[in-house]
Amino acid sequence: MASSFISKSRGVINYLNPRIQFLASSLSHHRDHHMPRRHAKIAQTFSGGNIRSDISGVRQYFVPAKAKQLETLQIDDTTYHNKVLNYPGGEVKFISKLNILPESQEERIHCYRILDDDGVPTTNHFEKVSEEFAIKIYRKMVALRTMDSIFSEAQKEGKISFYLTTEGEEAINVASAAALQMDDPVFPQYREAGVLLWRGFTLRDFANQCFGNSNDWNKGRQMPIHYGSNKFNYFTVSSTIAAQVPHAVGAAYSLKMDGSNACAVTYFGEGGTSTGDFHGAINFAAVLETPLILFCRNNGWAISTPVAEQFRCDGVAVKGEGYGVVSIRVDGNDALAIYNAVRVARQIATTQQRPVLIEALTYRSGNHTTLDDSTRYRSDEESKWWKVTQDPVTRFRKWLEYENWWNPIVEEELVANLKIQVLEAIEDAEKIEKPSIDDIFTDVYDTSPTNLQEQEALLKQTIKKDPHEYPSNFKNFNTTTKN
Repeated sequence: MASSFISKSRGVINYLNPRIQFLASSLSHHRDHHMPRRHAKIAQTFSGGNIRSDISGVRQYFVPAKAKQLETLQIDDTTYHNKVLNYPGGEVKFISKLNILPESQEERIHCYRILDDDGVPTTNHFEKVSEEFAIKIYRKMVALRTMDSIFSEAQKEGKISFYLTTEGEEAINVASAAALQMDDPVFPQYREAGVLLWRGFTLRDFANQCFGNSNDWNKGRQMPIHYGSNKFNYFTVSSTIAAQVPHAVGAAYSLKMDGSNACAVTYFGEGGTSTGDFHGAINFAAVLETPLILFCRNNGWAISTPVAEQFRCDGVAVKGEGYGVVSIRVDGNDALAIYNAVRVARQIATTQQRPVLIEALTYRSGNHTTLDDSTRYRSDEESKWWKVTQDPVTRFRKWLEYENWWNPIVEEELVANLKIQVLEAIEDAEKIEKPSIDDIFTDVYDTSPTNLQEQEALLKQTIKKDPHEYPSNFKNFNTTTKN
């Protein structure tokens, strides 16, 4: 019985031997003629980074099969695994060497820039703008800075209760808005007044909102600088950090469902990327493939917390890759670069129906708000250096002068006229009476609930009891609570 088994085994071996030799010969030919080119491609792909392909002593071959099954080939007594498994989410190749991904790359992600520090173009490969359009951008940037300066002084004088500026971030505000369309809904943080200014919000509109008078579009219901405008497609500011980002994703998804050619845009600071709202929102945006621009103003400081204490990774742009979102890093002090980056981002968002993350590297030159003193956590030398060498308004003005589109005389006239307009807007806003107390309790419910009716009655009783504690120009209100 044993001899019979051995005889049959020898027969099988004699049958397979020439076929095995043919297979070995074919594999050797494939290795010698095809693998060198593959190795060269791998070396070229990873030559610029930390992750290199370790191919010494290893040859990997892909074996196609109808079903994704493990295929193991024995070559030179070494086992090579060629499994390509179709995991949920995509195919994954296996390797026999443990691969530990680095926490960061040796070189930081490059930053897109067009104008150098002196306002001279470093390239000709960008979307050119007309003289009229460029001057409009600059005038809005100067208007924003002038308004911020005078409104801040008004707060120090006690005329308004609160304010924050966009000093150092004027290019981000105005140039990004210039690249958008009016039907693109904007979900701001609170340092994007320039977007609203570009869309048509007047200096008087800003003053009325900060003073909370009866001409305020929000009827005095919001604290200063919490602007909003249905007319200009600008959702009302909320103080809660990054709360607007999920809202923007929902709006973008709605635009997609409606087949619109618009995209939603949301602004936030680098501190906002440390919130759960940001991470949940960007993941939804990626999975749902929504037409959305996520614009991060990385100005280096989340109030008093520096970037180094926010995250260990290379800024914000790398976060996009982690969620499968295309990303752009741009010089936030270069208005031309901002305009071109947002223009391209919008094109991607609307034509490809997918989100784009923009990280604008800039610096918050002023205090976080009028309640902040930035000298307590950063040096004057640091702030002064950024103001002198990297100021976005100055750089854009130098470019206009480089193009012979601007001169000091026009500059002087512009600044003088803007100061007059802002001061007049403040003076008039102070004189306008406050909204009716009744407006506090309207526009939310069709029928006011009982608890709100009780609050309204209590407020009116309090004002009637101590009228001297409240502004004299309050409108007369209806002392009878509506049921």
